[in-house]
Amino acid sequence: MKNITQDTKIGWIGTGVMGAAMVNRLQDEGYSCVVYNRTKEKAAAALDKGATWAGTPQAVAEQSDVVFTIVGFPQDVREVYLGEEGVLAGAKAESILVDMTTTEPSLAQEVYQAGQSKQVSTIDAPVSGGDVGAKSGQLSIMVGGDREAVDAIMPLFEIMGKNIVYQGEAGAGQHTKMCNQITIAGTMIGVCECLLYAYRAGLDLSTMLQSISGGAAACWTLDNLAPRVVNRNFAPGFYVEHFIKDMGIALAEANRMNLALPGLALVKQLYEAVQAQGHSKLGTQALLLGLETLNGVKK
Repeated sequence: MKNITQDTKIGWIGTGVMGAAMVNRLQDEGYSCVVYNRTKEKAAAALDKGATWAGTPQAVAEQSDVVFTIVGFPQDVREVYLGEEGVLAGAKAESILVDMTTTEPSLAQEVYQAGQSKQVSTIDAPVSGGDVGAKSGQLSIMVGGDREAVDAIMPLFEIMGKNIVYQGEAGAGQHTKMCNQITIAGTMIGVCECLLYAYRAGLDLSTMLQSISGGAAACWTLDNLAPRVVNRNFAPGFYVEHFIKDMGIALAEANRMNLALPGLALVKQLYEAVQAQGHSKLGTQALLLGLETLNGVKK
């Protein structure tokens, strides 16, 4: 892989809540992008800024030196990379493919092996920071794959994130993201139960948050999502259905390693109740809605 320059052609697959903001940052830095999304309308912002449309993931890869993907579920990753019209069907030798979806570590390793057979480097680089981090370029990026390929595209990672850490061989980025999601699960239930308690106790929620966000309870979720909950804003920075998917992957990996994670299992069940109530497309802060239902709280 040659060094990244302004002439490097970037492919981008997946222009949802996160992907649209991330490719926008690359475009703002002057990179020429080829984009694909299952729903073309969701790529409108990138296309309006001069991106070229491609009809398949294969077509994206054929026109690109580096391809980024951020899609929904493991089956989407499998189809995008390994399908008949997938990225690997069109990838040029010495190109670099970067999956930023949160997916199964074993799938990241499978894609890596498939890439090796075509002299293509693949990197698993899931992210954390939600829509806020994607828009501001403050994402945490957890990276697995060959170090040489990671170093080559570091200038592109630095446009999207500020905490970029190489974790090791293929799949290590995804394992690290599981650690992240396990932590978020515990944090989210704590924040939502805190807000429910404060409401029942008659506290002013914003005033309460002003106190605890400056102490030992301080965390990203309190700073960024708790104020949305106070304002009854459950719009997605990260979808409930995607978080359920992530927790399922983490629990499956834990089972494979003979680990019991009862806290994570409980939070997943609560989120599944939120999904059953019809809230799968809301943000993860919608856990509060499930807890309100459980406690008979109506607001």
